[in-house]
Amino acid sequence: MEGLVAGLGTGLTGLGYMLSPLLLVPFAALALPAARPLAREASRAIDAASGFALGSAMVLAVVMLVAQLAVVIARYAFGVAFTWMNDIVIYAFAAMFLLAAAGALRDDAHVRVDILRARFGPRTLAAIEMAGAYLFIFPVCVLILWAAAPMVSGAWSRLEGARESDGLPLLFLFKSLIPVFAALLMAQGLSEAIKAALALSGHPAGTPDPGGPRDLP
Repeated sequence: MEGLVAGLGTGLTGLGYMLSPLLLVPFAALALPAARPLAREASRAIDAASGFALGSAMVLAVVMLVAQLAVVIARYAFGVAFTWMNDIVIYAFAAMFLLAAAGALRDDAHVRVDILRARFGPRTLAAIEMAGAYLFIFPVCVLILWAAAPMVSGAWSRLEGARESDGLPLLFLFKSLIPVFAALLMAQGLSEAIKAALALSGHPAGTPDPGGPRDLP
């Protein structure tokens, strides 16, 4: 099992290196008109993936609510408690945020503390968004992927479960959501950088580009 996990980890690392040139797509969209239609389609696909993850997070919110209600009823109405029910609440709560982060970035729902933002024009804001993606989102996500790799591979090699005997034996799957979170957030950061590059090029999202497909809604 350890050999299989090590081989899979090596393959995923190689895939990450192969996909790393995609981080240059916003610069291509900024400088090359011919690259803009492809950049728009890439951004559209990433937004759709983030939307799917956000929908999954909404389902998990319902699961968490139902599970927490069941825990309360079981404990206070019947005087019993099950660790696996508490695990469902904890896992659903954490997974909800991990999967929703990219969708929140797409919808500009993350908290911003910026007193100067309202004073900037669209091009200045686009430049700030693009710089923010490269200076903050991408480095932090790469750091998370790098730091989480040993933990996740170790969890998979021993199929790590709950520490309690009646807990959910799915801790290795839960830990796998950490690199998934980083990958989704990095991809959505790329989409936001593409939109910013299109705005800087004079063809912002929502405006037609002569000779190209429709822009992002």
